[in-house]
Amino acid sequence: MIAGASIAGPALAHWLRRRGAEVTVVERAPGLRPGGQAVDARGVTKDVIRLMGLDDAVRAARTETAGAYTVDADGNVLETFSAEDDGGDGYISEIEILRGDLSQVLYDDTRDGVEYRFGDRIAGLVQDADGVDVTFAAGDRRRFDLVVGADGLHSSVRAMVFGPRERFVRHLGHVLAFYSVPNEFGLDRWVFDYQEPGRSAMLRPIGDATRAMAMFSFTAAEFAVDHRDVEAQKDLLRARMGDFGWLTPRILAHLGDTPDFYLDQVAQVVLDRWADGRVGLIGDAAFSSSPLSGQGTGLALIGAYLLAGELAAAGWDPATGFARYEARMRPFVEANQEIGRLNAKMRSGSGPDVDLDGEWLTDLVQRALNGIELPDYAGVPDAGPSVPSPATP
Repeated sequence: MIAGASIAGPALAHWLRRRGAEVTVVERAPGLRPGGQAVDARGVTKDVIRLMGLDDAVRAARTETAGAYTVDADGNVLETFSAEDDGGDGYISEIEILRGDLSQVLYDDTRDGVEYRFGDRIAGLVQDADGVDVTFAAGDRRRFDLVVGADGLHSSVRAMVFGPRERFVRHLGHVLAFYSVPNEFGLDRWVFDYQEPGRSAMLRPIGDATRAMAMFSFTAAEFAVDHRDVEAQKDLLRARMGDFGWLTPRILAHLGDTPDFYLDQVAQVVLDRWADGRVGLIGDAAFSSSPLSGQGTGLALIGAYLLAGELAAAGWDPATGFARYEARMRPFVEANQEIGRLNAKMRSGSGPDVDLDGEWLTDLVQRALNGIELPDYAGVPDAGPSVPSPATP
């Protein structure tokens, strides 16, 4: 049983199905959530996508962003970044895709072999030595061998089993918002990024040339807005960014009619363990590194490969499988969380108290991109990748 059908959940379903498990995914939303921010595949993540047999499908759904310009308040270009920088793993990565489009690719790949329950959620669970009894909000009860929470930063599975979110969610002092707007700005394959200390505004192209994705960030020492109160979130964004320069007034004018608004705190999740008995966690529910790390999607996809592989290699013994998964993943997660914290300090305007030209930073970036081994799991059952239908961005 997997809770959550965004990225980590369907990716884990892919690998569990290939290893021989029967998989159910439950998602509280009535369907896949479209749009969302652009997410990147860098380093080892690209290897996992190839192993999934999804390289062509993911590349077909890319935003095909050519690069990014940082600009001043008048739109003059200050600096240029290309998608070809750093072997495609730079500021704008070679594989950049909207979160909703990647979710669609993963769903198309798994829907024929995985049971999906949309518009429902886990209302309660009780585990014993042999399994987990799950009660759904729809009213029925079922028993599973394992339950995995892949339900994001505000994970309800984590709250049920590990405790309240306040114990594990660490606010990094920033708020992030994004939503799509009409492309009245003439965007064509290039991102425009305007920054001041503590605040930024960005416009990026998406697959639909008639639309663009806007993104705002601003510092906030505390964050008390409910993550489901959209109107309160929009009011907060207007209050904090209404006086910002560049194209901000024109972008904010579309707040009332955008179909895909999102705002939340920039936060990390830190737990001393990612499993309890037969219940485990993956993705942001277990180890959110925050969007400022640039590696949240990578952690989800790599974690899915390792969790399914370790469980199958352990003969589906949860204690052994979960422990080996965590042992492999944790150093990689910690490197990416350090990148996220460093970026948060940089964006706050204060800057970190360290030498950014030191070799330590190059080493940290390499550990965050490639600092994990992908076992081949020889001898573990593998049904092989399916042949998904091409995704439509």
